[in-house]
Amino acid sequence: MIFHSTPLPGLFEITASPHIDARGSFARAFCPQVFADHGIAFHPTQINLSQNTARHTLRGLHFQPNPWAEAKLVRCVAGKMWDVVVDLRPGATFMHWHAVILDAHAMNALFVPEGMAHGFITLHDDTCVLYQMGRDYVAGVGQGLRWDDPALAIDWPTTPKRMSDQDATWPLLDAKLGTEAGTGQSFL
Repeated sequence: MIFHSTPLPGLFEITASPHIDARGSFARAFCPQVFADHGIAFHPTQINLSQNTARHTLRGLHFQPNPWAEAKLVRCVAGKMWDVVVDLRPGATFMHWHAVILDAHAMNALFVPEGMAHGFITLHDDTCVLYQMGRDYVAGVGQGLRWDDPALAIDWPTTPKRMSDQDATWPLLDAKLGTEAGTGQSFL
């Protein structure tokens, strides 16, 4: 596994180092010791699978506030997706976003630390996403940001054709934060 830093502290794109032969390939997808060697204490307690039948399906931008904030390792295991993260932590990168293409054939993943909102849009039909979660899900505490919020100015690669009613109607940051939007203050 090769860890690539991103502009958001603690957010890493991870690429596989597969062994390839006539049968295909084999690669390590997760190892707590390798994560620890990179300064990341990540011990998944739950694994989730998101099956998305149609191209241009959007999920997100989701997060859980403190004390339920979740770190996660996100991997596309079938198809291809554009994965985006928004930093909700106080500091220099508050409300900044970063995106990568996760592709089942590339065998890459994104490690998302606590304190970030996460979402994606599928680029292929039948895209399947595997989440390794650093905390068990807590019902009723999840929140979200609008995918098309002008305050975030996320440059999505395409317009969503499918999404949940909830994802389509999260309040805009101006309504959610009032005058705090853009102040560098976290609302976690």
